[in-house]
Amino acid sequence: MIVMDGEEFLTAQEACALLGVKPATLYAYVSRGLLESYRQGIKRMRLYRRDEIDRLTRLRRSDELEDGAHGVKGKEGDDSAWIPYV
Repeated sequence: MIVMDGEEFLTAQEACALLGVKPATLYAYVSRGLLESYRQGIKRMRLYRRDEIDRLTRLRRSDELEDGAHGVKGKEGDDSAWIPYV
């Protein structure tokens, strides 16, 4: 984690670990406007605000809870948590 001007930023690897997604999914979130990324210096490394990652984590958890409460099943008919493609 990197702190700049009192704000916490995460690397892509850290953000993926917290969200439980692969880097391609993280980049898809950025391209779809669900998350912003910030360039660190002149490098290609991108950073993600911790509060935005936490917001997405809460959204995913609430979706999982709602789906579980309504008995939504996966494609194969199992009861595993389902995350919609956004």
